[in-house]
Amino acid sequence: MDQLPLTSALETELTDGWLSVWFNQPERRNPLTDAVVSDLLMLCTHLSQRSDIRGVSLRGRGGYFCAGGDLREFRAMADAPRGDTLEASARIGRLLAAVDALPQVTLAVIEGAAMAGGLGLACSCDVTVGTADAAFGFSETRIGITPAQIAPYVVRKAGYANGRRLMLTGARFKGAAAAELGLLDLCVDQVEALEATVLSIRADVLNCSPVAVGACKSLLRALPDLKGDAQILAAAENFTDCLQGPSGREGVAAFLEKRSPEWATGSH
Repeated sequence: MDQLPLTSALETELTDGWLSVWFNQPERRNPLTDAVVSDLLMLCTHLSQRSDIRGVSLRGRGGYFCAGGDLREFRAMADAPRGDTLEASARIGRLLAAVDALPQVTLAVIEGAAMAGGLGLACSCDVTVGTADAAFGFSETRIGITPAQIAPYVVRKAGYANGRRLMLTGARFKGAAAAELGLLDLCVDQVEALEATVLSIRADVLNCSPVAVGACKSLLRALPDLKGDAQILAAAENFTDCLQGPSGREGVAAFLEKRSPEWATGSH
């Protein structure tokens, strides 16, 4: 099986078809440095071709998820040629789009804090889980900038009204409130419960067809841009491609024969 690409700013752990990606600068609260962004983009390119990897977790070492953009790099960008700063911002946008487009189920595991671009990155994942005491916030407007690239993902996750309010006010809040706002899908009281939740989600995903998961994600990304008959046709084609392909044939046969499908490993 292909090896994972070497990363300089991230740690990776691949176990039984699940990849854990760790931010590992806890002394700086795990910022999204240029090196981290480069590593994540490289991993996304690799993962798009790895059908054997079923899920990806993004996590932070030292009990802290991600502080967002690196303010030291922002200070340099403020004085850089305009084209360089435009490209640096666009790279963040391409990273969020790449995470969103991964065929695997993506899981943001939040403890400590998820701030600004770090919280935006979590919003680009399929599932977010975190602790009730973790700190959340969109601090960009507090320091004179905008949450530009993360805005579409925040609005998609929290809804337009909530997203608009949170980003315009630079709001700060805890995990329990993040769950009420829709930014956290699952909120737990203790880190130990967080680990158990991650394992439970992982087991569920490993019982799902990776082909069907990837196809479902593709459909969900396409649907907002389709209306009426175009939406109906796209959904019908998506369904038919799965049902008449190896994934659908195996899944239906396994159910009728009262056995586990060939991809199911989560309960083993």
